[in-house]
Amino acid sequence: MPSLRNSSAMIIGDLPDPRRSRNGGDAGATLRSSAVLVHEQRLLLRDAMAKVLSPGQAYALVDFPNFSNVGDSAIWLGARALLEDLAGRPPAYVATIKGFNEAALTAAVGSGPILINGGGNFGDLWPAHQDLREELLRRFPGRPIIQLPQSIKFHDLGRAQRFAELGRQHGNFTLMVRDEASREFAREALGIEAPLVPDCAVYLGPQQRRATPDVATVLLLRTDEERAGVERGAFGSLENSRLVDWIEEPANLFKNAKRRARVEALMRGQFSRSARRLTLFDRLARQRLERGLAMLSEGEAVITDRLHGHILSLLLDMPHVALDNSYGKVSGYIGAWNRNYEHLRLATSVETALAGRGELAR
Repeated sequence: MPSLRNSSAMIIGDLPDPRRSRNGGDAGATLRSSAVLVHEQRLLLRDAMAKVLSPGQAYALVDFPNFSNVGDSAIWLGARALLEDLAGRPPAYVATIKGFNEAALTAAVGSGPILINGGGNFGDLWPAHQDLREELLRRFPGRPIIQLPQSIKFHDLGRAQRFAELGRQHGNFTLMVRDEASREFAREALGIEAPLVPDCAVYLGPQQRRATPDVATVLLLRTDEERAGVERGAFGSLENSRLVDWIEEPANLFKNAKRRARVEALMRGQFSRSARRLTLFDRLARQRLERGLAMLSEGEAVITDRLHGHILSLLLDMPHVALDNSYGKVSGYIGAWNRNYEHLRLATSVETALAGRGELAR
């Protein structure tokens, strides 16, 4: 299997320090390469995480995304790489939203910090994840709880206000956000000064194509609750294209991952339940990420309304056109981090997406 994470030495060291000029200036600035953007954002991720996690410190990482969405697996694996680089050790405790156990966490981590996996589920659009976040604040008052970079979306401002009160009562909660709109919401509605931090998936570093392209354009378009008004069928006129989404996976993927994880654990001499669970989680995430990278690699270019369609295209250094999701998450993230990427075009409709694809072909 190709490496999903390149070593820091391959990326960090010979490029400019992003802390002197984050995000490459304004929209009129010089276009920038994938290598520079990814390098800068990896350094920013290390800076942000070094403030909340110490070398050698035991920690928990919860909310493993045990579902098929490739982007969430990319976030998990990027976070795993980042945290292990900084702490020098894997998490002492991991759990899904359904598998969380307070006693097991306390026994494994002691008074160490609890880190919550990042993504786009902060708010009430995906309530099960918010439920876990709130439960952690209630159960562990005063203990360091760190929310890794998220996008925020509340439809119910009453629930946002209740969360703000939970955060105040807890007293030691750190929220990291991925875009300016989320940072403003955190400040105004939640009373939290949230640092702006890139998505953890970027820490995977540059990736190699998994296949030789066999179509001109892969159309990776949402079929879930976050899809916007763009109709998938409206791209029917685009020749030599393939329409896909990545939230459905082969029926045997979990079974295969479980079998391979069991072998991995035995070869590593892992007999504790926690270590074996982490091996399974990582194996599942790697297989899902590989599936997504292979899907994108089938095209010479990509048109997508998925945030991680954009981020993984950036890591692959693939030309792509980005449309928005239902609440501006994609454009907000690009505006914060990648608006000057040389192989990216932004679009607001089928017509502008097709025009952008045409520009990338020239």
